Amino acid sequence: MPRRKSKSINTRSGLSALVRRPSMQLAMLAFVAFIIYLIALAGGGSSDSGLARDISVDEAYQMYQGDAFVLDVRTQEEWDEYHAPNATLIPLDQLQARISEVPKDREILVVCRSGNRSQQGRDILLAAGYNATSMTGGLKEWFAKGYPIEGAPAQ
Repeated sequence: MPRRKSKSINTRSGLSALVRRPSMQLAMLAFVAFIIYLIALAGGGSSDSGLARDISVDEAYQMYQGDAFVLDVRTQEEWDEYHAPNATLIPLDQLQARISEVPKDREILVVCRSGNRSQQGRDILLAAGYNATSMTGGLKEWFAKGYPIEGAPAQ
């Protein structure tokens, strides 16, 4: 009996043939669309409102000069020491209960001392359908840049 030559499988041409199939092209297109959908669903760094989730102190100052509602989520004691003029104080631990005091028809700039609590406040507002962003660096950096405050931080 004559010996048959074994055929080597060329995986490159096999893969190429597989990719040329319309059903495989459709599956790959669906996969790419799904990945894009997941990225969009994750927010891609911005809130549903169109505002960035976090902004710099300089960007926050521009919002402050506009029509933004500035929400300070620090404690009453921190507020009494110093705060941005025209800001509204609702301590973070009271925000859920007092959320109706925050206007829904304006952009909300959430601030705190260093930027951590403002992120939590922003997330509470976003979950409730508000157009909110958080200032990174907090009022410590705001003060250091010479932006307006009432009072003065303790040294």
